Amino acid sequence: MKVFIVLAAFAALAAAVELTDTQKAEVKERAKACAEQEGVTKEQALALRAGNFEDADPKVKCFANCFLEKTGFVVDGQIKQDVVLTKLGPIAGDDKVKAVQAKCDSLKGANKCETSYELYKCYHQNRAQI
Repeated sequence: MKVFIVLAAFAALAAAVELTDTQKAEVKERAKACAEQEGVTKEQALALRAGNFEDADPKVKCFANCFLEKTGFVVDGQIKQDVVLTKLGPIAGDDKVKAVQAKCDSLKGANKCETSYELYKCYHQNRAQI
């Protein structure tokens, strides 16, 4: 299966930060594994990457959860603030990451897939601050 997307550290941050080739390869592998696991289409993955949140198929929400779990940002539907800061702080700056965390990290959905999707959405919408 062809890799559809390149998501980075909360994917929404990809446009705002530069990743090394190694980081890009890791992101591609995580995204590929989650796309296959959750059965999302290329169009769904591209829409999520582009920030289109209008058609929120449960598979897309679980794709977001899978990716965030594989990255270590979310465990059992709970955001790991320290992991997010440790991984993104050196790339984007601790203060900027903390500002977005303050806006997004308390969001909760009905289940872990919805929670991760809401977190992804919030980070994407606030990516300009990073």
